[in-house]
Amino acid sequence: VDEQSVKQYLEAWDNYLAENHRIVKFVPASGAASRMFKNLFEFLDAEYEVPTTDFEKKFFDNIGKFAFYGTLDETCTRLYGKNIASLVQEGEYKKVVAALLNADGMNYGALPKGLLLFHRYEDHIRTAMEEHLAEGALYAGNAAREVNVHFTVSHEHLPFFKSLVEQIREQYESRYNVRYHISFSEQKPSTDTIAADMDNQPFRDNNGKLLFRPGGHGALIENLNDIDADIIFVKNIDNVVPDRLKETTVIYKKVIGGVLVTLKGKIDKYAALLRSGQYTAADLDEISHFLQHDLCVTNRHEAELTEAERAEYLLRKLSRPLRVCGMVKNVGEPGGGPFLAYNQDGTISLQILESSQIDMKNPEAKASFEQGTHFNPVDLVCAVRDGEGNKYDLPRYVDKNTGFISFKSKSGRELKALELPGLWNGAMSDWNTLFVEVPIETFNPVKTVNDLLREQHQ
Repeated sequence: VDEQSVKQYLEAWDNYLAENHRIVKFVPASGAASRMFKNLFEFLDAEYEVPTTDFEKKFFDNIGKFAFYGTLDETCTRLYGKNIASLVQEGEYKKVVAALLNADGMNYGALPKGLLLFHRYEDHIRTAMEEHLAEGALYAGNAAREVNVHFTVSHEHLPFFKSLVEQIREQYESRYNVRYHISFSEQKPSTDTIAADMDNQPFRDNNGKLLFRPGGHGALIENLNDIDADIIFVKNIDNVVPDRLKETTVIYKKVIGGVLVTLKGKIDKYAALLRSGQYTAADLDEISHFLQHDLCVTNRHEAELTEAERAEYLLRKLSRPLRVCGMVKNVGEPGGGPFLAYNQDGTISLQILESSQIDMKNPEAKASFEQGTHFNPVDLVCAVRDGEGNKYDLPRYVDKNTGFISFKSKSGRELKALELPGLWNGAMSDWNTLFVEVPIETFNPVKTVNDLLREQHQ
């Protein structure tokens, strides 16, 4: 997006906000942070007592830089009567890690990322959840300064999230001069999928009961569908930065919002024209050009359609949820990327594909995936109503054939788990989609605890 376009889209977004639409920031936050501490759990189980791997050494060499250091120091004193410095001096490294991860300490091994202390400020420390509240105030507040933020959380974590909100709401409302509407939902049990054993028979636990497992983040399309909003921003819980680095993120959140509302204005105008029946052949050509060049939807059979069939086809393609996805330059992070994909109805459209959707045994397919120039940081803004204000029923636009099988274990027994089509992959397969390149500075995920030592999180 060039500089002139950035200004244009920022203005479009600000104008949209001024009209008092309902905007919601939607943050998937249900996963436990256990994977973030995988290396530290391995250290606890290791036969050696002192930091040995590069990861372990880095953690202890920089332990004072973590936002949770002060709380961890107090926890060590409570548990062992000694602070971190004393324990380290005595070689009791594992006690420090245990105080961080275990239930009698800070319990970070079982808490979700949203509740972990991420960033240190002069006068306070913020969790990832608080950073999302701060961010929401900077680009998603309406003219009445109301900010709607929705977190999807696990049932066992819900009380902790609610408790934190009660503690910090007033502070952030005062700081940003906004009024927050903070809501939560849980993944619906009805979206759980049955597990299979390695012989593809239903997996039964040691008591003979069938095992149902959460269906992955694709299940959240149901939660997204329940949100009462015109525009929904979607961003992962761990992709946040401190205030000093928020400016770029905020600008480009507004930019993709501006792109979305600009596109939606055109879509609504064209859809209304098609519904009215008062269109000409030239109008159909114009709409077809828009569909192909702006939304990247092509249909090689379109020329074979009668005028009425063509109008029906164009209206069907326009009458879908719309998303604009920020994409960053590929820097080797694991995850999906932008592709043109063939659809079952013979059309070609933009899709976000994960590695699990690519046949990695096919050298050509593998190469095209690995040589992709851009990467999906999960930076989406979605329009979920048609031009007449009717809400789309989002589960209708899921490509159910894009679910996949992953291998897990339960009580030491291997099993096959059915993952639902990913939220921003197959679950949004039949949406109108546009990709916009955003700066890499807007993507700062925390996959391991040591990622918090990166300059962007200090």
